[in-house]
Amino acid sequence: MSQAPTARFSDRVEDYVRYRPGYPPEVVKLLRVECGLQPAHTIADIASGTGAFTRLLLEGGNGVFAVEPNAAMREAGSRLLQPFAHLTSVAGTAEDTTLPSASVDFVTAAQAAHWFDRRQARPEFVRILKTGGWCVLIWNERRTEATRFLRDYEHLLLTYGTDYKEVRHERTTQTIHEFFAPAQHQERAFDLRQQFDFEGAAGRLMSSSYAPLAGHPNHSPMMAELQRIFSVHEQKGVVEFEYSTRVFYGRLS
Repeated sequence: MSQAPTARFSDRVEDYVRYRPGYPPEVVKLLRVECGLQPAHTIADIASGTGAFTRLLLEGGNGVFAVEPNAAMREAGSRLLQPFAHLTSVAGTAEDTTLPSASVDFVTAAQAAHWFDRRQARPEFVRILKTGGWCVLIWNERRTEATRFLRDYEHLLLTYGTDYKEVRHERTTQTIHEFFAPAQHQERAFDLRQQFDFEGAAGRLMSSSYAPLAGHPNHSPMMAELQRIFSVHEQKGVVEFEYSTRVFYGRLS
């Protein structure tokens, strides 16, 4: 049985913190130039997780409501972002943020909107946004065909992942216009890379909710295959993950 989206990462928090990619600082620069983002603006970062994107917003001086339904992820984010005085941690969902109406200038969601019930999340975002506010949806998309290692890694996921085909966020980004419609939106993309030794590559794999955990019949053969493809493709002891950070931004009304 597939896990509920809000519970999928409870047993992967540490790997998520250590091995998931962050986001290019160019994303925040884009929001400043294209959307007029200023430090005085208040932001609701939806499904904020452990706070990778939240941190960039806080470093820019913004007040941020970090809205996260998963208690383990929310607690990790609060711990890691403790130095920032303008952070407010909120137990809420995209469909029910618990925030007051017309309370934020921006709604952001990084690596998360594919889990949302879009029919409920969109009106909730409209409700909490001030007039003229912006919605920003962000994904790091792994370049599955960019290198021989990444092609083999994709094949590994398709072979051993528990529900990889069903939950791939590319299905959402292909129809993102449906979320913004009838409003218009724009899109930009930025390059992002990570380099890992084998331990890091294993941690990156296990940070994914569709990677079977120890005890699952697919776990051991999956890790053996990861070791094999790492040995084939490593250069100076590391392999490289390449991403396109895709940013979709617009007003919802």
